[in-house]
Amino acid sequence: MEQGRITGVNGTARPYRHRVHWVLVVAAICLGSQATEAFAAGHRTQNFVIEAPTAALARRIGDAAEQYRHDLAIEWLGKPLPRWSRPCPIVAQVAPHLGAGGATSFVFDTGEVFNWNMTIQGSEERILDSVLPHEITHTIFASHFRQPLPRWADEGACTTVEHPVERARQHRLLIEFLTTGRGIAFPRMFEMREYPPDVLPLYSQGYSLARYLIERGGRHTYVAFVGDGLASNDWASALAKYYAIDGLANLQNVWLDWVRKGCPAPPAAVAGMPPRSLTITGTTRGQSPDSAPITPSYEVATTSGRRSIYALQARRPGDSSSPAESVR
Repeated sequence: MEQGRITGVNGTARPYRHRVHWVLVVAAICLGSQATEAFAAGHRTQNFVIEAPTAALARRIGDAAEQYRHDLAIEWLGKPLPRWSRPCPIVAQVAPHLGAGGATSFVFDTGEVFNWNMTIQGSEERILDSVLPHEITHTIFASHFRQPLPRWADEGACTTVEHPVERARQHRLLIEFLTTGRGIAFPRMFEMREYPPDVLPLYSQGYSLARYLIERGGRHTYVAFVGDGLASNDWASALAKYYAIDGLANLQNVWLDWVRKGCPAPPAAVAGMPPRSLTITGTTRGQSPDSAPITPSYEVATTSGRRSIYALQARRPGDSSSPAESVR
């Protein structure tokens, strides 16, 4: 039973758990502790058991979860998932004042994945258009890959299915992190199977890179790329195969240049097929460009002893050290 599980710092086995991704962690915890509605009703669907404040809300969340599970699996994998042997419990805290966030846990063992458990919170709107599709995408990837993914690839892809407002927020945070020394060098980021202490830059940077790759090859290519990288642990070869990019350092450079230019859409000749819009209770889902892209400044070089990977791109001619190796 230990195989496929992630080992915690104390050496004991624990289920694989996705980091809670609150909009504002402290605010969400404080507000949730002050005024969390009691769970009053439940609803059962084919693959989920939902607890929510009202029966009507539990039904809406359950119906949305099933639709996302079906439609997003087709978007990512080209086919729907088979029915799970046991349903995934979803505990939903729903209130207008709650920060949006969620966490999903499950266990990998000898090629199987089970013991699903999902908690979500936020306003009804944010749960249905951002938190739920994000968490459902985690379950799709777990069902497909049957092993942990690098954190950037998992969280980044899951963020691409959130509402444009949430994705625009991640872009704004990305610019802040990259210009204040909190960027993560790609060789280190690609190795991360656990969440770092400074987790928010991982979400923003992972989302941006996932978006960059998906816009250039589509979601099916992204899944194939991640699968090859996991199987071989040779991400450079997978990059060359699927995106014709020579190595992680070069990927970092071309991605940074793309961000500098405002994340422009790729030429039609290299763009993947656009994803289908997913409609849940009147809310349109799917991928679309972030609104009002921010053009960053590249003058900030260091913060708290760590160099920004933006600053590394502004080196003087003749500096031969590698950007990827120089980030601290």
